[in-house]
Amino acid sequence: MTTQYTTILKLALPVQGELSGSWGDVVNDNITEMVEEAVAGLATINSWTANSHTLTSADGTTSESRCAVLVADDDGGGNPSAAATIICPAASKLYVLKNISGQQVTLKTSAGTGVAVPNGSTAFLFCDGTNVESCQTDIIGATTIDTTNLEVTNIKAKDGTASGSIADSTGVFTINSAVLTTADINGGTIDGVTIGGASSGAGTFSTMTTSNAAITGGSVTGITDLAVADGGTGASDAATARSNLGLGTIATQAANSVSITGGSITGITDLAVADGGTGASDAATARTNLGLGSIATQDSNNVDIDGGAVDGTAIGVTTAAAGNFTDIDFTGNLTQNGSAFTSGGGLFKGDNGTTGDASTGPGDIFRINEQELNTDVTITSTENASATGPISVASGTTLTVSGNLSII
Repeated sequence: MTTQYTTILKLALPVQGELSGSWGDVVNDNITEMVEEAVAGLATINSWTANSHTLTSADGTTSESRCAVLVADDDGGGNPSAAATIICPAASKLYVLKNISGQQVTLKTSAGTGVAVPNGSTAFLFCDGTNVESCQTDIIGATTIDTTNLEVTNIKAKDGTASGSIADSTGVFTINSAVLTTADINGGTIDGVTIGGASSGAGTFSTMTTSNAAITGGSVTGITDLAVADGGTGASDAATARSNLGLGTIATQAANSVSITGGSITGITDLAVADGGTGASDAATARTNLGLGSIATQDSNNVDIDGGAVDGTAIGVTTAAAGNFTDIDFTGNLTQNGSAFTSGGGLFKGDNGTTGDASTGPGDIFRINEQELNTDVTITSTENASATGPISVASGTTLTVSGNLSII
């Protein structure tokens, strides 16, 4: 029977009576050196096909899969160009994988799962004959861990109680709310974090610098007055705040009770008549809207009435003055210096004019009357009347005189 080889490390298994005279070479070359390679050998992986490499395996001679340490490197030409894999035999064995390839490298069997090692990291791994797994999953009894990269998925208390987890895809570190009830952060920075987003609480800060703060509730106290240029009032009291904002006294008045005691109001919509205005932007339209006539623009000492009627009005009662009239038609009494003129027909001629103008003083006045009486007339006993003749009384007309009648 010829020499056989072990299944895992491929070490020589000489048989009785074999290798006469060459036993030492087989032991040295195919056993001793191979054991050394398995315990301390190093293989550099720098050839890649489609970002993958399969470890070599050989009976009794050097091979990559037997080495204890694997160094994943690039080929000098940009490979691997993406996440890569190293395929190891499906046999139980320990591996130390150092990755300097520039890409993430996963050590796995051809049909099983494996462990991804980030670029720049070193991992202690083992193959269980089916899959490749990490050797170190728990740190027991350690009081201090000094490491550049610590990869964990779950963080647990010593008794096994889950305290938190880190997501593989995002790296988000979640701490269970039941565990972290009080935090004392004495340095560093907290970036991209919502504080109090799920359950708000009081926070105390001696100094806070932020470029985009959103305060949606509660109160902010004990701060320096926020300047007007920063969206504040620059004041700690209402009166100073209004002054800093350039507000006048009208700012404190109610909209339904505004009192304007000076200044001017410009550029507003014309105030309607119903609201106490004129509904116009010019004087003429304002007078029209208010129903005023043309006399509204005349002075009281220079009134010109060109039509219509003047009713129920005493003219010259307080201060008498001359008046010019084309016609006077009256139904009551017309008086001159307290003496009444009874309305009726007739015409005057003389120094005082055809209307008997008393303002020019006494003069020769002739009363002109018709030569025929064609209207019924009654002269009472208390009245004196005169007429010049000849006078005839028209048919059907009656002249009644109560008292004496003198015909001259």
